[in-house]
Amino acid sequence: MSSDIEIRDDRGAGRLEALGAGGEVVGRIEYFVLDAPEPALVPVHTVVEPAHEGKGIAGSLARELYGIAAREGVPVAPLCPYVTKWAARHPEEAPPADPALVRAAKVWLAAHPGRF
Repeated sequence: MSSDIEIRDDRGAGRLEALGAGGEVVGRIEYFVLDAPEPALVPVHTVVEPAHEGKGIAGSLARELYGIAAREGVPVAPLCPYVTKWAARHPEEAPPADPALVRAAKVWLAAHPGRF
């Protein structure tokens, strides 16, 4: 990843953002915090602006999301296809989610259709 990228967690907006040198958002993971059956971070979408694709930004965002979850002591229940694939390729950094937790995240997302 380019060294001029900064990652910022905007928990209130449900976005983990990659900021470019000028402070513009060049990539993001949109997520929510699941409360039940246990707290978890649930990534739903990963987006990298076309001009910034191929620079490792999406992977850096996924790695940071799992890092945040580890620091907070909560699991990640990925619904985002990119994060799911990234996690499968990096099992040492991304512990698998309990299938029941992933199902609960899907139920939450279905109950909040306008959120993402």
